Amino acid sequence: QAVQDAADAGYTFYFGSELEFYLFKTDEDGNPTDIPWDEGGYMDIAPEDKGENVRREICLTLAQMGITPESSHHEEGPGQNEIDFRYNSTMNAADNLATFKMAVRTIASQDGLFASFLPKPLDDKSGSGLHVNLSLYKDGQNLFGKENPFAKSFVAGILSHIKEITAFLNPLQQSYKRFGEFEAPKYINWSYQNRSPLIRIPAATGDAVRIELRSPDPSCNQYIGLALIIAAGLD
Repeated sequence: QAVQDAADAGYTFYFGSELEFYLFKTDEDGNPTDIPWDEGGYMDIAPEDKGENVRREICLTLAQMGITPESSHHEEGPGQNEIDFRYNSTMNAADNLATFKMAVRTIASQDGLFASFLPKPLDDKSGSGLHVNLSLYKDGQNLFGKENPFAKSFVAGILSHIKEITAFLNPLQQSYKRFGEFEAPKYINWSYQNRSPLIRIPAATGDAVRIELRSPDPSCNQYIGLALIIAAGLD
């Protein structure tokens, strides 16, 4: 319905996702533990980063399934990883997120690991976010690619409604332990490039110009989440 409402008004959306997750060891019975797979940090490489081979398997599997991975790396927390895949239309982007979670869990299990998409699985470590990148098109033009009053108004709509839709973008009690720590947003604000605000305007040009909503986490229902983001912006 949200996609159709946007289309009726002449607008098309493209979403790109940055999804973070933890890899934990399993016990002798294959049950998950709270022991991270490694002790690596942000952008670490081997030997500190033990997740490289798992991420490679995931990326190759996604490519075979028609989902184009664009980058992957070790995140800030121990055993924490991030894989980003190419933007797509709204429904395809939501479907890809569902497929992605299943692929990550399956491949991790095959390697004797447990993949967790909880927003804050370790109290004193970095939380996992679902950063949503959004481009807005009308008549074949990216409205965020130039000074456009509608684009600014769209951002204002998200800022205006974020309190209500946060209940859906961050549905777990644990979701709120993530806010305000390790670059997760705490305030209703926006900024160019700075990574801690709610909405970030990445340094990009042309068709790559977009907004990034940094508050959602992987525990949300992505179909409801994307629909609410569209509805808030259109309002």
